[in-house]
Amino acid sequence: QVQLVESGGGLVQPGESLRLSCGASGISVSLYVMHWYRQAPGKQRELVATIARDGAADYIDSVKGRFTMSKDNTKNTVYLQMNSLQPEDTAVYYCHAQTAWIDYWGQGTQVTVSS
Repeated sequence: QVQLVESGGGLVQPGESLRLSCGASGISVSLYVMHWYRQAPGKQRELVATIARDGAADYIDSVKGRFTMSKDNTKNTVYLQMNSLQPEDTAVYYCHAQTAWIDYWGQGTQVTVSS
């Protein structure tokens, strides 16, 4: 059984940081393209960051320079380091694992940025 379990969300003030983790079981993150998505209230889910099998990461423009996605194949975990958080980053953040044939989603973790 495949599971992606996100953790690390919470309530922070603008300018603060959080690190999200996505622990995988039943798959090896080294063999998947991994993504972080987010969905804010009333909005569509959007792709935030991607890390390829070789570890190369890419980001949407609004988080470039603030967010860093990484992975630890030995721990079978991917991370999203989020710095300088802003209220517009408030959303449920989801981990997603993808190959050409199949994909899996985590249950999401809430990130709220508010003063």
